Amino acid sequence: MQPSPPLTRDTIYSTLATTWVGRRIELFDCLPSTNREAVQLAQADVEHGTVVVAESQTAGRGRLSRTWFSPPGINLYCSIILRTARPPERLTEWLSWLPLVSALAAAEAIEQVSPVRVSVKWPNDLLISERKAGGILCESGTGARSDPFQIIGIGLNVNGDEDDWPIDLRGSATSIWQERKMVVDRNRLLAQLLLELEHCLDELATHGTNRLALAYHQRCSTIGITVRATLASGEVIVGLAEGISQDGSLRIRPQTAHPHSETSEIVTVRVADIIHVRT
Repeated sequence: MQPSPPLTRDTIYSTLATTWVGRRIELFDCLPSTNREAVQLAQADVEHGTVVVAESQTAGRGRLSRTWFSPPGINLYCSIILRTARPPERLTEWLSWLPLVSALAAAEAIEQVSPVRVSVKWPNDLLISERKAGGILCESGTGARSDPFQIIGIGLNVNGDEDDWPIDLRGSATSIWQERKMVVDRNRLLAQLLLELEHCLDELATHGTNRLALAYHQRCSTIGITVRATLASGEVIVGLAEGISQDGSLRIRPQTAHPHSETSEIVTVRVADIIHVRT
């Protein structure tokens, strides 16, 4: 574990350049989960763009009901509350792309404050040297007046070392420090993350997915390789990840073709556990 400057509102605000994200920051020493706290605040009609940050989590959550290892003082755990209404015809696009553009923003923020190259494993895992350095968990709900809201939960591995990980994570997880032996000020990283996220969300709301999809495609390390996708039903699909659909889903061409077809048909996957298959 590397010494890391503590998170403080004053330090975060000193470099924060956003217009609406993070104008209100709720900072905690320890929470069960920043997403859980954010949901409670959103249900109480807290303002759009409020950010919940914690130095540690005792019950951090990731995608597919996984836990998120959240030791104190070295990483970044935050949740952003969105409560701007979307036109019905744009809502599906907004919700489906929210995890992807959030991952895109987080990757760009990390690269702004450190000399690492970050890729994205579909849909929203952040990879450095093909090891997981961060993840996104998006949730939706309704507030006291039945107004809808979305929560973007982000966990980034910043200043931890290999010995800080539980044994079962040491082969798959990494951090900025572990890759570059560079201590990153988490206050600055959070300010940059909120700025990049605001840019991406404004782009998504104003112009849709065209430019964001191109940027995501260029950063996504899943496209063009063989993957093993485990669906919620337990079905497993192994095949070539050929691209991202307009709704943000992953397009996979299975290795095994249908008996009556010379080529296998594309399968579109919206929710799955994805493993990059090494060849």
